[in-house]
Amino acid sequence: MKKILIIAGIIIVGVLIWFFAFKKSSGAESKYTTAVVQRGDISITVTATGSLEAVTTVQVGSQISGTIKALHADFNDIVKKGQLLAQIDPEFLNAQVVAAQAELDKAAASAKLKKREYERAQTLYKADLISESDLEIAQTNYELAEAELKSSKANLDRLKTNLNYATIVSPIDGVVISRDVDVGQTVAASLSAPTLFTIAEDLTKMQVNAVIDEADIGKIKEGQSVSFTVDAYPERTFKGVVKQIRLSPQIISNVVSYNVIISVSNPELLLKPGMTANVTIQVDRRDNVLKVPNAALKFRPAFVGKVTPSRTAGFATAVPDSLKQRAGGFDRPDSTMMKKPRVWVFDDKKNPRPIFVETGLADGSYTEIISDILTAGDTIIIAQEGVVATNNNQEVNPFAPRFGPGGGRR
Repeated sequence: MKKILIIAGIIIVGVLIWFFAFKKSSGAESKYTTAVVQRGDISITVTATGSLEAVTTVQVGSQISGTIKALHADFNDIVKKGQLLAQIDPEFLNAQVVAAQAELDKAAASAKLKKREYERAQTLYKADLISESDLEIAQTNYELAEAELKSSKANLDRLKTNLNYATIVSPIDGVVISRDVDVGQTVAASLSAPTLFTIAEDLTKMQVNAVIDEADIGKIKEGQSVSFTVDAYPERTFKGVVKQIRLSPQIISNVVSYNVIISVSNPELLLKPGMTANVTIQVDRRDNVLKVPNAALKFRPAFVGKVTPSRTAGFATAVPDSLKQRAGGFDRPDSTMMKKPRVWVFDDKKNPRPIFVETGLADGSYTEIISDILTAGDTIIIAQEGVVATNNNQEVNPFAPRFGPGGGRR
């Protein structure tokens, strides 16, 4: 009875070992996630934010101090060059002009008197009735009077100019986008010219001032196509062109960026100064090219279970004939070939096999395939289920010999 129990126990243990071994072996059989080689477009873009502004914006100020007497323009008014915008109270300036005119008349009369005295002194000097010193004094007085006359005339001209400055006119054709004063307000121009109005020349032609990170600025070129959106019209995409890359860096918290100016057409006047633009600059583009997911080029199979000779053999009898013929045969690659980009396909026995390819443009999702080994519709492997990706299994060389714990080839 005891022997029977021992035999039964051995049988049970054997069954359990076989069951778990089979289950482990079955679970180790990895499944693969595949994708299809496609034809389509690939584009590389740089994204940034910027603000809309008029191409030409002029701040209209005052060169004199005074009180705003009248305003003749308001927000959003369309104005012409030379059009009256505002009037500074001219009474004080008029009084200054009148006083300066009186000083000029006084200087003119004095100069006229000194001239006659000088001419009389010349006559007396010729008759030896006065000394040479008296003649020189008369000449000097006349010259001083003439200088005083010129100074008075210059002062009058200056005050007349200030009086003209009391009338504020538009320097350009455009639209008033800002008015910073009201009637009765006093403006002081002692240190700097205060801004009264801001005028945008032509809002049908605008520009986006975009801030580009230094890591992306090398990709930006003048003439590149730009698309952008604004929060006011989230479902509409506006177009533009890179016009200028400004060389002056902007450094904020050790982050370096550059301003890129993008010219924009605004015929419907939907875009307004100050709007925030979400900019996408198209750096490069390929249309209707062969492309594969980026994951296919990063994928490396992690072989599980026993490594059989068929897994390390050449491709001559393993890969489907159509793909084999396009690849020109599948000899074992050397070390140089192993450094080239590759994608993995299935052979006739559903084992993964690498195809070495030449790549072109790549975006965040797809990579262009330049070589003609693959065609649209081919199935490629992009992931392996049930295996955690590590550096070891992601860089495995399926052609290298495998060695067991004792150093022997497996």
